[in-house]
Amino acid sequence: MPATNHDDLTWSEIAQVVRIGAKVQRRKARGKGGIARLEKQADEIVAKAQARENARRKK
Repeated sequence: MPATNHDDLTWSEIAQVVRIGAKVQRRKARGKGGIARLEKQADEIVAKAQARENARRKK
């Protein structure tokens, strides 16, 4: 079930994306690379949520 009527993400998915975003920001602040994998992971979570909610709405 989505967190709000305007968002496709559940509360746990929101928490995951925020955690990944914080990790990306820490790595950027330290001057480290390797953030593409993390950003891809967050994008995949959002894409899965959108696909799930689109499928649910089409029923």
